[in-house]
Amino acid sequence: MKKKYILLSIIISLGTFFQSCSDYLNVERYFNDRQDLERIFNSRDYAEQWLANAYYQLLSFNLEIGHVRFTLTNYSDDMIFTEGGAGISYSNYKFGQYGPQYGGNAGALVSRPWDQSYEGIRQASIFLQHVHPGPEITEEMYRDLKGQAYFIRGYLYWLLLRKYGPVPILPDEGIDYEAPYSDLAYPRNTYDECVEYISEQMLLAAELLESNRSTRDASRPTKGAALAVRAKAYLYGASPLMNGNPEMASFLDDQGRQLISRDYDEEKWAKAAAAALDVIKLGKYEIYVAPKRSTGGLWGAYPKTIDPPYHPVYSEKTWKEGGWKDIDPLDSYRALFNGDLYVSENPELIFSRGDNQLNDEYGITSMSRHQMPVDKAGGWNCHGITGKQADAYAMNDGKLFDRSTSMKGFTQYDGEYPYLRKDVWLEYANREPRFYASVAFSGAHWACTSARDANNRDFQTFYYYGENDGRKIVSTDDRWIPTGIGMMKYVNPKESYKDGTVYPKVDPAIRYADILLMYAEALNELTTTYQIASWDGSETHAISRDVAAMKAAVLPVRLRAGLPNFDEIGIGDPYHNPDALRREIKRERQIEFLGENQRYYDLRRWKDAPEEESQMIYGCNTTVPKEYREFFYEQVVVPSVQTSWSMKKYFWPVAYEELKRNARLTQAPGWPSFD
Repeated sequence: MKKKYILLSIIISLGTFFQSCSDYLNVERYFNDRQDLERIFNSRDYAEQWLANAYYQLLSFNLEIGHVRFTLTNYSDDMIFTEGGAGISYSNYKFGQYGPQYGGNAGALVSRPWDQSYEGIRQASIFLQHVHPGPEITEEMYRDLKGQAYFIRGYLYWLLLRKYGPVPILPDEGIDYEAPYSDLAYPRNTYDECVEYISEQMLLAAELLESNRSTRDASRPTKGAALAVRAKAYLYGASPLMNGNPEMASFLDDQGRQLISRDYDEEKWAKAAAAALDVIKLGKYEIYVAPKRSTGGLWGAYPKTIDPPYHPVYSEKTWKEGGWKDIDPLDSYRALFNGDLYVSENPELIFSRGDNQLNDEYGITSMSRHQMPVDKAGGWNCHGITGKQADAYAMNDGKLFDRSTSMKGFTQYDGEYPYLRKDVWLEYANREPRFYASVAFSGAHWACTSARDANNRDFQTFYYYGENDGRKIVSTDDRWIPTGIGMMKYVNPKESYKDGTVYPKVDPAIRYADILLMYAEALNELTTTYQIASWDGSETHAISRDVAAMKAAVLPVRLRAGLPNFDEIGIGDPYHNPDALRREIKRERQIEFLGENQRYYDLRRWKDAPEEESQMIYGCNTTVPKEYREFFYEQVVVPSVQTSWSMKKYFWPVAYEELKRNARLTQAPGWPSFD
């Protein structure tokens, strides 16, 4: 039997040791006591536990994918959430009611990451100051541990930057807590300074970190992980919100210095492209694909592979040759998220927190339970998607879905259309495989093959009014999906919370698909050629709007999904039209990264949020019972999951307590300052 060796799970299991050895791990007590710090860092065990405590700050309020109680940003992703108190926090967040003037859980969720991140930064900084080779720490181990600490420090700044915008960069050598209060106050650095600092930390990490990890250490960062974070930071710095944006003219430090540049600099896109190319040229990562299955029937957890529509090139070539002849597109995508793959088995995974995040209550496993039906699967049935997200998925030939011309009516028998059973609305027919891996439409098939009771296996769930998993006739129960469209992305086809097995899920924090699409996006914005040194200075990249390079970057992501490239789906050739290609890349990211805490930040960095997040949210008409089922699929406004937009929602606010403590810290635009 395989065993998972996940770093962050090991960290959590050290909790009792942390308590019994608190004298050695109390940072406040030993910060100015060199003798005791030397005692700690002369011990391999204590040094590694100190670093583990810094790692721990990547969890809880710094989770990127998980339950709404920790990761509100993941639910501004064309997903909806409607459970009890968490649903209230979600609603408050969608309407911008989470700043210092608001109480409740939403306010706490946007203030806690600040404290937690800076605590981790402090711990990593102390570690970097004091770790050294010795009798218990070899030179090789020392280099790797130091690289991990650089990575943690840089990654925590990266998490802060995405949420709060430009933040104060503390001195690397740590803070003297015996200094006068006035000396402890730090202003925000500019956004560009934060990006360069993160780049610097990740370069230092990349020089020291190993390129590969053993199964036991699979969740520790590698050279590739450091370079990938650097690429993401540069991409954000190049994006419209941060690159030549006069709308942020009011975002100043305490001395009146502009924190976000008003002057556009195209070279930032070239630096982002070069940083992504650095990851690509490592030759270490590749898009994960699952092999084609010739057996398995129509249903069950792993049915027989359904081939994409015939294509004269891709249908005749294997994956290694540049085709989809020998892969299963559905399994290739869903296995990334549903627990079928361990960290070490997934060549696409660049960085992961591993077998997720604190416990099953708030991690990805919790997400899957919130997606699953109540009646036969033991789920909580309160996590779904919007009609806009469902409509974004293409047809199985790559053409865009068009509601005005799509088929209407219902399937007549199981298997009449790929992936569909009897009585399913025909707008859900002939869609791309990522749709069936991600969307729990009304009438979708749930395998739940680990359930002991046969009645709880291989069933359909409908969301009509009055059905077991639909809107209730007389009930205050919030466990129904207001849009009538569920989500299935993180659900393992075998698992059942009713009377079966639950499968741990791996956190896909950074995937190679992201790097490929980032590379194409950055190249698309260029109008000239730039000479950019590689990360280690070993070569110089000539970076330009290279059509062949953009096609080559996008194609593997599309092929894995069983889809032709953008220029082969009847919409012209967007690769020769920057505006058209930008639209296609944005749609591709919306689909590929559903539920991975990407779209919230993408919409903001692109400055698309004012339009996208002020639209009415539509879904199915959940007041319609089964006997009038055709009217269920008429798109209606869903009042309970609406949202709004204001400029203040570009960045999170800083808590009053922090503004009061740090007199030089300025508030994000649109939020009230402490007075």
